[in-house]
Amino acid sequence: MSVIQQLRKILAAVVLILVLTTTAACSGTVQAKQPTSNLPVISRGSEYAQLELGNSESGQDFGNWVLQTAKGLVQDAYVRDNNKLGVVITPQVRPNDVQPLAHSLAEGFRRNFPNQDLTILVYAPDKKLILTAEYDTQSQQIKYQ
Repeated sequence: MSVIQQLRKILAAVVLILVLTTTAACSGTVQAKQPTSNLPVISRGSEYAQLELGNSESGQDFGNWVLQTAKGLVQDAYVRDNNKLGVVITPQVRPNDVQPLAHSLAEGFRRNFPNQDLTILVYAPDKKLILTAEYDTQSQQIKYQ
C-alpha cells in the first residue's frame, strides 16, 4: 500500500473521530428516560426488518444523530437499553476502517450514556455481524471481537 493511501486512511479516521467526539461533546448529556413500548416495526424486506432507532427517547435521539453525522458510512443504527448500539455500515466503508469507526462511535456513545459498560455491534451491508466492540467503564478500554 502506498504512503498516500495510508495517510488518506489515517486522515479519514482522525476526521471521523473528531467529528463524532466534538458533535457528541457539544450536544450535552442526554438523560435516560423510561423506555417507550409498542413502537412500530418498519419492514424493509423479507429478510430484514428495521426496529425503531432506539427503545428510549434518548436512544432514539442518539440513533438519529449517528445516522445524520456519519452520512455515507452508516446506513442504519439502533440503540437498545441505552447501552447497546448497532450500526449497519455502507459498502463505502473499507475493512480497515471498521475498527476506527467503531472506536469513534464508542466515544460518542460513552459521552451520551456515561458511567456504564457499552456494546457497539457493527454489521456489514448484508446485515451480518462483523465486529463487536465492548467499552468497559472501569478500565476505560475498548475490547474488539
